[in-house]
Amino acid sequence: MRKRYGEITKDILSTMAVAGLITVAVTLSPNLLYNIAKEIIKIKKKDWKYKNTDARKLSRSLAGLNKNKIIILKEVNGKFVVELTEKGRRVVGEIQFENMEIKKQKVWDGKWRIVIFDIPENQRRVERNALRGKLQNLGFYQIQKSVWAYPYPCEKEIQFLCEMFNINPYVNIITAEKIYNDDSMKKHFKL
Repeated sequence: MRKRYGEITKDILSTMAVAGLITVAVTLSPNLLYNIAKEIIKIKKKDWKYKNTDARKLSRSLAGLNKNKIIILKEVNGKFVVELTEKGRRVVGEIQFENMEIKKQKVWDGKWRIVIFDIPENQRRVERNALRGKLQNLGFYQIQKSVWAYPYPCEKEIQFLCEMFNINPYVNIITAEKIYNDDSMKKHFKL
């Protein structure tokens, strides 16, 4: 990711990625972003993890996002709508990629998730290396050069990576109950 975003900004973008857009009933004023920020805090007060954040700080984040054309503010039927631009959707994807983690089950179900890929080297070397690097970063165990294993469900995360790198036709996920000689894998995952 080229630009680093603060945690509050990331949370705003993640919220917008889920919600699609935020509609706020505020009047047009010189303090538009501040008023929108106050409304967002009201809307999210139950699940807002930055409860002590004031509207000024949030409005600065909104202003930066608007200036960088990551969000767009527009008036629709007397209400203001804050929504992600195409660039904003890409930024959200980058944030999700950067923050990706796979939740571990409390009790292992005894199944291995095996990711195999055969990505053409001459066409997609960058994507192949990025996938390999992310699998390593996520803690996957490398069985062979293009074969990686993980003991917990990870299909959604792998699908996200495939879509992000546009490599769906080259990647497959297998769920296996037994891998011969998996002692080193169990040791790697502390199973």
